[in-house]
Amino acid sequence: MKITMQPVSDAQLEALAALADEIWHEFFPSIISEGQINYMLKKFQSAPAMREQIATGGYRYYFVMRGDEAIGYIGIQPEDELLFLSKLYLKKEYRGHGYGRQMIDFVVQQARELGKSGVYLTVNRFNDGSVGVYHATGFEVVRTQATDIGSGYVMDDYVFQLSV
Repeated sequence: MKITMQPVSDAQLEALAALADEIWHEFFPSIISEGQINYMLKKFQSAPAMREQIATGGYRYYFVMRGDEAIGYIGIQPEDELLFLSKLYLKKEYRGHGYGRQMIDFVVQQARELGKSGVYLTVNRFNDGSVGVYHATGFEVVRTQATDIGSGYVMDDYVFQLSV
């Protein structure tokens, strides 16, 4: 079944935050601690955090819809030359069905429509599945980075980039 991307309205940010909470708690325990998951959800994926990102950072959020069901979400931020792919997540049962590629194609199309020269993203260096997906869709690692996000937590990431 084909998926569609539906822009998230301000009134839908609580539902988006709940979806993020569900996905993060089933996906990340094998990569980062429960404490870091909860911290990052509050700091980056809560409704107030996303509302602030939209208001001050120009972020755009989309539900990934399969029929009437939100099965994932995307968050992008247009920057000067590039489009930052901040968030791309799918519920567990929908991974491995080609939806991730459709989501990436959507992001690339957004970059083209916005006149950007490429898309970049960060991904946890120990997130083997996502690292594989980005390699398979043409992204290349341009550097590694460790970012202190507060409260003793660090994001240890690859930075991937794709020219469009």
